[in-house]
Amino acid sequence: MIRRGPDTLLFDCGEGAQQQMMRARTGFTIDGVFITHWHADHFLGLIGLIQTLSFTGRKDPLTIHGPAWVDECVNEIRHLSRFNIKFPLHPVEMTHGSAIRFDGYSVTGFRTEHGMDSLGYVLAEDSRPGRFDREQAIALGIPPGPLFGRLQRGEGVVVTRNGEAITVLPHQVMGPARPGRKVVYTGDTRPLNAGIMEIGNDADLLIHDATYDDEDIERAREVFHSTAGEAGSVAQSGNVRILALVHISSRYTGTATHIKDAMKRFNGTVIAPSDLEMLEIPFRG
Repeated sequence: MIRRGPDTLLFDCGEGAQQQMMRARTGFTIDGVFITHWHADHFLGLIGLIQTLSFTGRKDPLTIHGPAWVDECVNEIRHLSRFNIKFPLHPVEMTHGSAIRFDGYSVTGFRTEHGMDSLGYVLAEDSRPGRFDREQAIALGIPPGPLFGRLQRGEGVVVTRNGEAITVLPHQVMGPARPGRKVVYTGDTRPLNAGIMEIGNDADLLIHDATYDDEDIERAREVFHSTAGEAGSVAQSGNVRILALVHISSRYTGTATHIKDAMKRFNGTVIAPSDLEMLEIPFRG
């Protein structure tokens, strides 16, 4: 689950998702769902969630995004629900490079390698305005007050200087645009440095498949998953700030080896988040 401003998005929805949402006290206000692929552990929770949303009186449409078969999945959910779902369900098929616009950010799909139609997703905020140079604005004859705000919103302003009307434009008092935040979620996949980094470079957080440790790399190749070390290589090549290792196989009793394998190849921060752990992504600069 990612919360950005007023929006709440789910990336995959496995069995038991509702229980986790209750434990985390997130509520059930969902503004969109993005499914990576059609293995049951990544979408089976949708059926119960949709019924709960209907029981609790939801009226707003719910859009379910995903790779090929998303239309069929939504139709099957409608057929399985032996009652009238009280809000519209909208399936949206996405492919590599498909982008969904929200207010101030977008979610873009990228092709992954999991032995079937599958996608990862990049949530990228729009660029932020540069820093406002207060001293430069005053030097140009702009008095502190409402005109400062107009310049920061991208509007030009007119001031009188030495009896002459002068137009001051935002670029004269604003620094270079600053990047918004970026989160990349791979879903289940083999490592795809080039494919991910086309649109996911410089991510603040990369949530990467790390089903196996590096000793089990042959198994990872057989079943189209990644090792923790491979996830570290992707993070290093993409100038990532934080790497989160997820989807770790239940054959392991801990994550210390996974973290160690990733740190051999990645110089940034490596975490293996526990269930319900919450991260706040700060802005760069």
